[in-house]
Amino acid sequence: MFFNNKNNNDDHEDLTKVAALLIHAAKIDENYSEIEKKIIKEALKEIGANPENIERILIEGKKIEEDSNQILDFTKEVKNMKEQNKIKIIETLWKIIYSNNEADIYETNLMRRLTGLLYIDNKIMGDIKEKIKKKIL
Repeated sequence: MFFNNKNNNDDHEDLTKVAALLIHAAKIDENYSEIEKKIIKEALKEIGANPENIERILIEGKKIEEDSNQILDFTKEVKNMKEQNKIKIIETLWKIIYSNNEADIYETNLMRRLTGLLYIDNKIMGDIKEKIKKKIL
């Protein structure tokens, strides 16, 4: 189990909120691309989403993201993840950001805010960022 919940319905809801966070990062530069959608799908599989449910999770996550006006609505689930999965989400966020070969001011601001909200050490966040940049750029 990837979260601290007790049943699959809770996991589905948590995965949907994680998807909302990832979609938010993808949309923040006003260009939600197919490449970013593919990155999100892969991340959801890696953190335990049933491949058969991924499209539904994305649809529900997109709705949550559109209906929310603050990222706090979807960061709680990531904060409660096991450390390895939290790192996977951070890596995915950086992959989304660098999928178009650059990070704009809104994307870097989002990651700076998430560093605090998710209780990620600045050095760890920087190391993850550099690791992803080397792979992508």
